Amino acid sequence: MEKDNKTLGLVQLALFSAIILIMTFIPFLGYIPLGFTRATIIHIPVIIGSLLLGPKKGAFLGALFGLTSLINNTFNPTATSFVFSPFITIGGNSGNFFSVIICFVPRILVGIVPYYVHKGIKALWRGKKGGETISLSMAGLAGALTNTLLVMNMIYFFFGRAYAEANQKSIEVLYGFIMSIIGINGVPEAIVAAILTAAIGGALIRLQKREKE
Repeated sequence: MEKDNKTLGLVQLALFSAIILIMTFIPFLGYIPLGFTRATIIHIPVIIGSLLLGPKKGAFLGALFGLTSLINNTFNPTATSFVFSPFITIGGNSGNFFSVIICFVPRILVGIVPYYVHKGIKALWRGKKGGETISLSMAGLAGALTNTLLVMNMIYFFFGRAYAEANQKSIEVLYGFIMSIIGINGVPEAIVAAILTAAIGGALIRLQKREKE
């Protein structure tokens, strides 16, 4: 039985990995170009994978998300791809070791944070109506915001002047500009993640429970 569960876990991990890769390499599906940057929904399978498979496999999916971002920004760059790839120089602005940190650390945490948010909120709402839906929604919200807030703030601290120059902004107004990106891109991404995590994640968790019975 333990061997069967381990095999099932590896199969599920492979399926979620395949979904991430498909979303990455089909144009306009996982990475949506916005001119100077890209919006993404690849964090959603990472979040749901974290909830179904646990934080270790979730961290692996997050690392894969980070790898796809590195590849995408290296071979299909935008004006600010240097913040995600150490192999890119655009307009005199070059990526470096901090590009790798931005690319991987927030995305790995996307595969860890939702699991514990879901677990914690579910424990607080135990026995109350709607607890599962609320905990899944908050897990989705937390996962998406983990990605957006960490990425954008790391960009500000590690690449502030270069990022301002690439976007034709002064350093004095840069953080306001970053907050606008968080509001325009990050908040809708988080709302979508909350809804889809509750809907898809909830259905998959119920199916997983029935298979174990």
